[in-house]
Amino acid sequence: MAEKVRIKDIAEKSGVSVGTVDRVLHNRPNVSKTAREKVEKVLNEINYQPNMYASALAYNKSYTFYCIIPEHDSEAYWEEIEDGTAKACETRRDFHINVEIMYFKRYDTRSFSQIAKECLEKNPDGVIVVPSETQVTKHFCEIMHERSIPFILLDSYIPDLNPLTFFGQDSFCSGVFAAKMLMLIAGHDKEIMLMKQVKNGKVASRQQENREQGFRHYMSEHFPKVKITELDIPAEESKLGYGKKLESFFSTHPNIRNCITLGSKAYIVGEFLLKTNRRNIQIMGYDMVEKNAQCLRKGSVSFLIAQHAYMQGYNCVDSLFKAIVLNKKVDPTNYMPIELLTKENVDFYRRTQL
Repeated sequence: MAEKVRIKDIAEKSGVSVGTVDRVLHNRPNVSKTAREKVEKVLNEINYQPNMYASALAYNKSYTFYCIIPEHDSEAYWEEIEDGTAKACETRRDFHINVEIMYFKRYDTRSFSQIAKECLEKNPDGVIVVPSETQVTKHFCEIMHERSIPFILLDSYIPDLNPLTFFGQDSFCSGVFAAKMLMLIAGHDKEIMLMKQVKNGKVASRQQENREQGFRHYMSEHFPKVKITELDIPAEESKLGYGKKLESFFSTHPNIRNCITLGSKAYIVGEFLLKTNRRNIQIMGYDMVEKNAQCLRKGSVSFLIAQHAYMQGYNCVDSLFKAIVLNKKVDPTNYMPIELLTKENVDFYRRTQL
């Protein structure tokens, strides 16, 4: 009903000009108190709901959002995020939405701090950020709060930072789910391998830390006698270095048949297993990137857990658009589905429903 009411109709009911109604609707100056009260009285009587899309278009303003993510290889989880943000910009192109991607070096807090500083200097309309170490991320977010810059956390959820919203999986539940699925095929094993990519002994993100908590929680409750043997792979290691470490590991652990990584690079082990013809060993991992999918099809990866990176990127931009341009409320937490991919269904997986 509200959308069918014309400004002309409101003006006639209020006894004021069309121009006055327009100024009231768009909260512009030069309206007398009496005239404003007349218009607002009519708006309340007819339960007028403004067409926010039309209003936003009328302003003809442009918006620039910044997306701060780690540096990455091609065909990685983060590339899907970027593609999703680009699609959101294309979808909202009439509103002059633009997203600039900024990269920090993972494991490097100084790099994150520098990129955060550069981002703030650009006076962003909104920010999407993948958290780094908690303290430097907190400092960045506090400044954004002080400047009233809406921001969204992506990938890792830190509620204390009070973001506009969050997009990603419930990491703890995801780790529990990963353990359940792995033990469907490894239920009789006495030992499994947990591979981690690390720098200075630390994994890449809080998300992976939370996944590991969920994973170990399930294992301790349901398979307490299964030994979890860790293999740390330095993030800066070369492909040759990976091979040497994996050869040494499997030679000294001949009874391991099932492995897991809580990150997106299961293919590091998967490709090694294919190259060395170890057909009786498999690894489970995360994210439907092509290298992982190839190993899944060939049998060296047992399962992949997908988390819709493309949709995360799209929804982050769309949420900033709704909150900033349309002045709409958005849900404070948005957990992505936890989906299991096998070689039988991987080719039917769709990264988006758009």
